[in-house]
Amino acid sequence: MLFQAPPLDDDEISVLARIGELKASLRLRLQEPRRWSDSLERFQFARAIQGSNGIDGFHALLDDATAIDLGEPPIDTDEVARLVLKGYRDAMTYVAQLSSDGDFAYSSQLVKGLHFIMGSHDTKDRPGRWRVGPASVLDRATGETIYMGPDAGDVPTLMNELADSLQSSDGSPALVRGALAHLNLVMIRPFQNGNGRIARCLHALVLAKQGVLTPTYGSVDEYLGRNAQDYFDVLGQVGARSWQPDRDARPWVRFMLTAHLRQAQTLKRRVGENDLLWGQLEKLVASKGLPDRTVVALYDASVGLRVRSATYRASLNGTSTEEITEVTASRDLRQLSENGLLEAVGEKRGRHYRATTDLRALWRAITDARKKKDRVDPFLKPEKRN
Repeated sequence: MLFQAPPLDDDEISVLARIGELKASLRLRLQEPRRWSDSLERFQFARAIQGSNGIDGFHALLDDATAIDLGEPPIDTDEVARLVLKGYRDAMTYVAQLSSDGDFAYSSQLVKGLHFIMGSHDTKDRPGRWRVGPASVLDRATGETIYMGPDAGDVPTLMNELADSLQSSDGSPALVRGALAHLNLVMIRPFQNGNGRIARCLHALVLAKQGVLTPTYGSVDEYLGRNAQDYFDVLGQVGARSWQPDRDARPWVRFMLTAHLRQAQTLKRRVGENDLLWGQLEKLVASKGLPDRTVVALYDASVGLRVRSATYRASLNGTSTEEITEVTASRDLRQLSENGLLEAVGEKRGRHYRATTDLRALWRAITDARKKKDRVDPFLKPEKRN
């Protein structure tokens, strides 16, 4: 037996409709050809990598997460965290490929494969193989056991049941199916390590297969990373310290619907802000007679990233039909610095560039105009919202 989705009530159906409207609007906006689309997608993917792995204690600054995504070495992130983030990046990249595979089928072996991709850097954690011992979750502060998964001998059967449930169509909304896949995997805890990350990865795959944006734009990993304690709290509430799949999953479903609503609202805001910022940067570059491609570096610096020749070049070569050499990338950054748009920090191999005060002011003017975030619980009754 697995955790089952509760019958949806009117409030949940209403929130699902709000999310659906937002995602339909985003789908149209993101399908339109925009020069900033590649940069925004790269930015979102890095935030998802950063958010999911931060939950498990593997932290990286956003520009380091971006560098890892581009296959470049980070500036500050340690080697263990780099390998963990890279593994998650690779697994999510595979999920993106699977989302459009016409021969795709869910299976427990697929989950093992994703886990191997994610954790192959550390064989002591048995990447791609079910655990053989107990699965206990400890409170990091006290060392107390706060959850115990099912017996290891039950894992193969439970994971086959999960795969079968995903392969069959029960008519439930994609967001609910994804949430239940996430919940069941993280509660079964089939692996020795990395269960949370693989659950979030599977969640993204379920949504992508059912057409809820791409894994990059449909992921709520950024939201979960920013609200990690709430994430742990609701898992603790539903899990109740041990494997009890007959418990009510409604609190979890509502938490995940809230996550999707908030993430979609954030993405909608970013799309509008990116459109505005990119237009201003294009005008700025044109006014100074700089190559159009340098907008990519200015965009990254404007939103707070540290720009290096290697990451700038990798960003361009991932999207441009013209290969950008190391010499060209270095010259572009030097010209941006000479024009007062970037300032160099460090020397030789350690050199990177950051936005000048004037460049940062462009982005600050845009962010200062943001409307106040809607932080009201979407499931709170109207009479209790004020």
